[in-house]
Amino acid sequence: MKIAENVPDFALPDQSGEMRSLSDLTANGPLVVFFYPLAGSGGCTRQACHFRDLQQEFAAAGASIVGISTDSEAKQLDFATKNGFNYPLLSDRQGEVADLFGVRRHLLAKSLPTKRATFIVDKEKVLRFAVSSETNMDLHANQALAALAQMQ
Repeated sequence: MKIAENVPDFALPDQSGEMRSLSDLTANGPLVVFFYPLAGSGGCTRQACHFRDLQQEFAAAGASIVGISTDSEAKQLDFATKNGFNYPLLSDRQGEVADLFGVRRHLLAKSLPTKRATFIVDKEKVLRFAVSSETNMDLHANQALAALAQMQ
């Protein structure tokens, strides 16, 4: 996916088994989509908690948040419960949405978890922002907030 391209609609189950579509998630404004490799790992916990801690700032910018990994719904639920996340965590078991966003590892690494990346999809399902960093966990939420401020 490239900036300014339309993002095809998709639907994945959240941590409670409820199907969530991109259309529904963007209905009220921009959606911050962050991919993380492994629910419960140290880096992923830090990344997801940083989004949680800045959730009021995202709401003030009119945006909602969703996290996606290839983890099962049960693992996503455990991750959300342990860390008090009140945004959806989607289970992309087959990696189809990761492929769509270009964050799935290829070739021999295809069995490895997805790359760590964050995107903003606007209300019209157009990709407006992308950032990727495997090591700087705070960068994702911080840069997404800055991008939302520039979009307003």
